[in-house]
Amino acid sequence: MALENLRAMLSKAAAGRYGVGAFNILDYNSARAVVQAAEELGAPVIIQTSAKTVTFWGCRTLVGWIEDLAGRAKVPVALHLDHCKDLGLIRECIETGWTSVMIDASAKPFEENLALTRQVVEMARPKDVTVEAELGAIVGVEDEIHVKEQDSHLADPRQALEFCMQVQLDCFAPAIGTAHGIYKGEPKIAYHILEEVATSTGVPIALHGGTGLSDEVFRRCIALGCAKVNISTQIKYAFIDGFVGYHNAHHTQYDPLKVIQAQFDEMKKAIAGNIKLFGSAGKG
Repeated sequence: MALENLRAMLSKAAAGRYGVGAFNILDYNSARAVVQAAEELGAPVIIQTSAKTVTFWGCRTLVGWIEDLAGRAKVPVALHLDHCKDLGLIRECIETGWTSVMIDASAKPFEENLALTRQVVEMARPKDVTVEAELGAIVGVEDEIHVKEQDSHLADPRQALEFCMQVQLDCFAPAIGTAHGIYKGEPKIAYHILEEVATSTGVPIALHGGTGLSDEVFRRCIALGCAKVNISTQIKYAFIDGFVGYHNAHHTQYDPLKVIQAQFDEMKKAIAGNIKLFGSAGKG
C-alpha cells in the first residue's frame, strides 16, 4: 500500500476508542520491525522519525526505505516527522514524501506557537500532509529537546480550544503530565484536562511520553481520546538490549547479521506488545 497520512487513520481510532502506535525508528531494521509487527497483527501503524534521525540518514534515504516497506505492506502505514522546531526541515520532509509532520513550538508564547503552526499547515495542505502541534511543555528529553521538571506545565483547556479553533489540526498533543524518557516516579496524569481537551476540540489527541506508562494508564488515556500513542525510548532500549543480549550470550561470535536479527526480534516483540495493548490489532 502507498503511504497514508494520519487523517483517516486517527479519525477511525478516535471513533473506535483505540490507539494507533507511533513508533520512533532508528534505521531500516527498526522500520522493518514496525511494519512486520503491524502486518502480522493486521494493525494500522505510524512510523515516526525524529529530526535527529532525519538529519543523520538524510530525507531521501529514509523515504526510500519507508516507501519500499509500506508499498509491500497489507496494512496502512504513515510516515510522521516527530517534534520538529525547524521549519526548513519540515518543508524538506513535506516535499520529499513524509505524509505527516509535527511542529513543536510549545516552548514559544501562545501566539507565536499558533503563528508557526499556521505556517506549517499552510505549507503542508497542498501536499495533503497532516499536521500535529503541541501545547504545554512535556518534561524530559526528546530529540535533544530538554524540558526540566520545573519548566514543564500542563496545557490550559481554554487555550487548547482556542488553538484548535484558529488552526486546522489533524492531531493535537496537549501536555497532560506524561514525560519523555524513563519515568523516575509515578506519573501524575491530568485525566480531566485530557478529557476536556479531547471533547471540546474534537481533534484526535496524541499521547507523548508513552514508554513506561502502566497498561491501566494507556487504556484510560485511549478511552478518553488519545488516538495516537507515541513510543520512542522503549524502541531505543530494545535496539541496544538486542545487541548487548546477543553479544553477551555469544561473545565469541562476530556475525553481524545475527546481531541485527537479534535487534529486530527484540524491537518487533516490544512493538507487537504495544499494538495489542493499544487495541489496534485487527483494525488495519
